[in-house]
Order: sequence, then structure tokens, then C-alpha cells
Amino acid sequence: MAIVPNLILIPTAGERAVMEPLLQPTTSDDRWRIELCGFGIAAAAARTAMLVERHRPERVILTGTAGTFDEELAVGEAFNFSRVGCYGIGAGSGDEFITAGEMGWRHWRVDGSFSIKETDCTDSGIGDLLELSNVSASADRLLLTACAASANAEDLRRRREKFPRAAAEDMEGFGVAVACRMAEIPLQIIRGISNQAGDRDKTHWKTNAALQSAATVVIENTHCG
Repeated sequence: MAIVPNLILIPTAGERAVMEPLLQPTTSDDRWRIELCGFGIAAAAARTAMLVERHRPERVILTGTAGTFDEELAVGEAFNFSRVGCYGIGAGSGDEFITAGEMGWRHWRVDGSFSIKETDCTDSGIGDLLELSNVSASADRLLLTACAASANAEDLRRRREKFPRAAAEDMEGFGVAVACRMAEIPLQIIRGISNQAGDRDKTHWKTNAALQSAATVVIENTHCG
């Protein structure tokens, strides 16, 4: 299959249905490909690895919706993130949860030694945080990927205790980032803010506005390809 320089990943068919017509005028030529990456960290990681192998892109853009932790990230608008973190992989639950990094473990190391050694002088492998290829971001924004979205204020509190600088949460970003890092392909994450994290009342959500905003920001970033 021919190489596709720019691969846009969207988690769900519902998100894609809103975004693809908005992206079409800019991404209609053979330099662009829009694909579904699936819902949740596991499907997104596996699907991204498959698509990267298939299309051999020069860069990947993950987009779709996220929930905000931060009043500065307004519901209905979209933002480019500079880092992505992982919450939910580790040990324990609730207030007793500890992350993989706190346990002294990395998610991946090329040499097969997954523990973090005190003698390590380099940041080898993949820890709880990954830097992204964020060419146009105007601020340092951390997106936190969780296996399950926050259901209430207590969930939000626990996540911010572990990652005080987290500005929003999603359920795919870290999985996509791991797949891209292993393939040595640059990744940008552009998420539309559909809701306040922890608010499960969808009458408060602005999903369509968030997706429309995300499409606009993706288009603004196409000049970097």
C-alpha cells in the first residue's frame, strides 16, 4: 500500500461522522487518510499499530473529544496537547492506587528490563508521561488518558493528585502515543472539549461544538505536514 504522509485517527464512528465532512476540503487528496482507532486505550494502541504498519505515515494526528479538568480549557473549544500521561495502569484502586511509575516500573523498555533503576542516567523506554510532537501549541498542556472516564468529583480529585498538571482526560491518547513512539512516528493530539470531566449528565455536554472546534484546529495544523 502507498505511503500516506498524514494519518488522522478518530476513536469512534460518531465522532468521525461529525468531523470528516468538515475535514474533507483540506484532507481530500492522497496525502491524507482518516481512520478509526477505536474506543479505549487497548483498542486504540492495537489499531494504531496496525494502521501505522499499513500506511507508513510521516506523522499521526489523534483527534476527537475529551473532558476538561481545567477552567482554562473551555467546553466547546479544542486544544493541542504537548504531553500525554497514563492513569489506571499500576496497582490498587481509589485512594490506594499507585501508578506504574510510582511502583518503579516502565510500560516499555527496549532492553526488556522494565524496572526503573537508580543507576539509569537516561530516560529510556516509556514511562507514565510521553512528550508529543506539538509544533503549534502555545502552552504546555498535559492530557491524561484513563481506562475509564471520571464519574464524579472524587475521581477527578484522585487523578489530579497523581497528575497535578493534567488539563483534560481522554481514553485513547496514551495508547496511540505508545504505538507511535515504538514506531518512531511523530504524534499530535488535538482534542475538542465536550464536557467537564466527572460530569456524566450529557445534557450539559457540547459534543458537536467540541468536534467542530477540533476539526478547525486540525485544519489549522495541516500546514505543518
